[in-house]
Amino acid sequence: MSLHSYSRVWLHLVWATLERRPLLTRDAAIKLSGFLNTYARKKGIYLKLNYVNSDHVHALVDLPTRLSIEETMQLFKGASSHWISESRLLPGKFAWGRGYGVFSVSHSAVAAVGGYISRQEEHHRRRSFSEELQRLVERYGLEWRQEETVETVSSVSAVQAPR
Repeated sequence: MSLHSYSRVWLHLVWATLERRPLLTRDAAIKLSGFLNTYARKKGIYLKLNYVNSDHVHALVDLPTRLSIEETMQLFKGASSHWISESRLLPGKFAWGRGYGVFSVSHSAVAAVGGYISRQEEHHRRRSFSEELQRLVERYGLEWRQEETVETVSSVSAVQAPR
């Protein structure tokens, strides 16, 4: 990495438990949140905040110049699933589901997205994770495929007319 490289690429990361099962208790979620913060610092990733729900995680990060989105997601998902299993936070072996959502955030919207992430508990009293993810996907101009799983969400191939 060059000392003269600068970037500010805010990303809203979202990933879910295997089969979106509500496996993470409140205590496990708190511990996992702390692990993610510590791990991000260790890896040189600025993690502004995260919120661990029972079946999914939201995080707001500034992507470092040396990492791709895919590498960042592999780091977070791989290390955290290993840590959850090794720490015996939950009975049995833990795994995240395939796929993830990553959404760009303008610098001027960081506070708003941070507020959205910090209000997850309140938010999920009204909306399921699947409904939430579908809204995010559609808000970013992507095509939601209800009949398939989260990892099959793809870009809309045809140009859509303004609504």
